[in-house]
Amino acid sequence: MVEGAELLSVALAAGAPVEAVYVAPEGADAPAVVEVTRRVLADGGRVFDLAPGVMERVASTVTPQPLLAVVSYAPTPLDRLAGSTLVVVCVDVRDPGNLGTVIRSADAAGVDAVVCCDGTVDPTNPKCVRATAGSLFHVPVVEGGSASAALRALSGLGLATVATVVRGGTDYVAFDWTGPVALVLGNEAGGLDEGLVGMLDAGVTIPMAGRSESLNVGVSAAVLCFEALRQRRAAPGPGGGPARSTMSAMDAAVEAPGDDGGIR
Repeated sequence: MVEGAELLSVALAAGAPVEAVYVAPEGADAPAVVEVTRRVLADGGRVFDLAPGVMERVASTVTPQPLLAVVSYAPTPLDRLAGSTLVVVCVDVRDPGNLGTVIRSADAAGVDAVVCCDGTVDPTNPKCVRATAGSLFHVPVVEGGSASAALRALSGLGLATVATVVRGGTDYVAFDWTGPVALVLGNEAGGLDEGLVGMLDAGVTIPMAGRSESLNVGVSAAVLCFEALRQRRAAPGPGGGPARSTMSAMDAAVEAPGDDGGIR
């Protein structure tokens, strides 16, 4: 479910099939709504005008957008990640806003895919879709199944599995992100299971100068993804230079306990 003309425009530009669009009377004449519904109709989609008050009863927000659309979406199979060099893996990330921010950050940093393992919130959750700001339609999202199986599969594809640790890890800017890497993000409150941590190849630490004990999972994902992008842009050879990376990005992060799910 996509809310708003701007987000629907992004979905259309990405080639996502639109099944139906519903328009509230107060937004029917808005230029952005008129334009996007014209595009939907031109592609053979359906547009329905709602009676007053209906949108407020069916939308997931308190003050809904005047346009709501149902868009077809399918996850990417895990075996399609062969050749990836940077992938973000989410393990039991339960907050839809956090997952949406991770997907948006991954898209901006040129990550190849985001893998959602068991326990992670559905990426098509309306709040998650809004938080991605359209990046859900740009970045392949994979249903990874069990975390252990996903990590074994990614290791089999040649990616090093990496997570952030509270202490004792390599400083994240000193870590070599130019090779194939899977960055693993854990649960907001409990982090990664110890048994899963034992499967990982390396740990990195994000030093903090202030007194905050942790970072939000979405912020940590952005820090690590963009450090990987920075190193890859600076690296010599075909992967370097200012062009957008086409490599896959896996954000590995073990989250320290905390109500914001911050990663240390």
